[in-house]
Amino acid sequence: MLRVTRLTDYATVVLTVLAARPEAVLSAPELAERAGLEAPTVAKVLKPLAAAGLVAGFRGANGGYRLARPAADITLVEIVEAMEGPLAMTECSVHNGQCGIEHSCGVRANWRRINDVVADALGNVSLAQMLEPPPHPARRRIDARLAQA
Repeated sequence: MLRVTRLTDYATVVLTVLAARPEAVLSAPELAERAGLEAPTVAKVLKPLAAAGLVAGFRGANGGYRLARPAADITLVEIVEAMEGPLAMTECSVHNGQCGIEHSCGVRANWRRINDVVADALGNVSLAQMLEPPPHPARRRIDARLAQA
């Protein structure tokens, strides 16, 4: 099953809390309370989010965190990559030389294409959109045409 990690999911929740109050600087305990998460978990996700430039941290008595830029300018692919590294459906989707059958593999080009479709889909959803109510329950189909072998 393809899924993001629990920490990536929690990071998205924390970021939506910050996005809902863009002018506020919230401490890690405040973020934990508003997100419904444990404080150590919030502290754990804030570190890579700050390293990726998605949140800005402020020290001092009134210190805490806020988004480093507007929620509309932060995409889900950035959040996933901040937490998990480069998006890769398979090792060979991103890195060459990671597979013993790479030279004779007939599906590598299609995995790269699928990787690009997923990255584009995540790149087209902003953090601001994650605050919006969910769209109509009808599923939207993504047309991903595979390369011909």
